[in-house]
Amino acid sequence: MAARGRRAVTSLGERVWTDVPGGTVAVPVGSVEQHGPHLPLDTDTRIAAAVAEAVTETVGGGLVAPAITYGASGEHEGFRGTVSIGLDVLTSLVVEYGRSAFRWAERVVFVNGHGGNGSALRDAVTLLRHEGRDAAWFQCAVPGADAHAGRTETSLLLHLDPRSVRVDAAEAGVTDPVSNLMDRLRVEGVAGVSPTGVLGDPTGANAAEGERLLTDLRHRFRVSVDRWTPDDRAVLR
Repeated sequence: MAARGRRAVTSLGERVWTDVPGGTVAVPVGSVEQHGPHLPLDTDTRIAAAVAEAVTETVGGGLVAPAITYGASGEHEGFRGTVSIGLDVLTSLVVEYGRSAFRWAERVVFVNGHGGNGSALRDAVTLLRHEGRDAAWFQCAVPGADAHAGRTETSLLLHLDPRSVRVDAAEAGVTDPVSNLMDRLRVEGVAGVSPTGVLGDPTGANAAEGERLLTDLRHRFRVSVDRWTPDDRAVLR
């Protein structure tokens, strides 16, 4: 119970060490990468953090850790502002993070906001589990979403922080399915496929849709944490 006159603190970074319980910790994992001319570079981190906050509403509650803000974003390095630490470094970072956190935490779930981080999280969290640590990860995936900086992410940001969205700069990018673009993306990166960096169409985005999408993501995350049945890739479903 929070002390009288104090707000409940659910952020790990705001706690003092004597008030840190040994329960579940959610760690947002994002990126610093271009999101077209209309969305901020930390879009993925903001979304991951917003979803991770739902850990406080799970059975027994939990804490949200400060985000891992850099990820594997090599495909976006053709655009200014993008900073990628690569898959190998991200894998090592997550492994060492987990090994340290599990000295006091019972469970750690990494909440991933950037698709390019997926293989690093799979390898890192699978290793942590092999070592006997009860780790897992959750992918912030929206069924039917466009690929990058399109309607889905723009709607989410319009809900989370509308002042961060340059609505007047939002325009459709390449809207072909990513499966059709994958060969070119591997060779040319996003810049070779879409000069604006947008893979999708953000022009119909709106805050109400973003709220619905975030509510659904948070609900699925809460249910997954309460169920806690990592699959063979260490993903919570």
